[in-house]
Amino acid sequence: MHPLALAPFFAFPVRNNDTFQTYLAVSSSSCIPLLTLWTASWCPTCRTVEPLIRSLVESGVGEEYGGVALAPVEFDSPDIMSAGADGLAMTYMITAIPTLLSFDAGEAQTTTKITDGRQLADRELLTQWIQNEARRHGGRGGGGGSGLSFGGLFGRSK
Repeated sequence: MHPLALAPFFAFPVRNNDTFQTYLAVSSSSCIPLLTLWTASWCPTCRTVEPLIRSLVESGVGEEYGGVALAPVEFDSPDIMSAGADGLAMTYMITAIPTLLSFDAGEAQTTTKITDGRQLADRELLTQWIQNEARRHGGRGGGGGSGLSFGGLFGRSK
């Protein structure tokens, strides 16, 4: 794999619209789907689900189809929860946490969104879901995990 390959996860969680838009632009320009895991500090299910999803992405699930990137979104951050037009939770209709939502070419894939905590704790279901989301990008030239690392926002951990 190219030494500047897109990392499987972003180093900083999303706490505001600017960070979210940056991650979305990087994943889009790198032709790699962005998986967002919407969590909250007070959510015990989130604390269980996040390490599982992160381990699957870090272990390379979906790489055979071009790979994915993962960014946790802190639902309880004021900029994420705000009711205004800039509130990301309102924009993407996040009504439950944890929620796993994929973005492909900058577009939310709402038809494949997962909001059921039991499904989010199912390793096999998550593996299949990640592979399907990675496969979605497979036919759009330039994919395959050869995106660039931008300003140290993220780095390969393997």
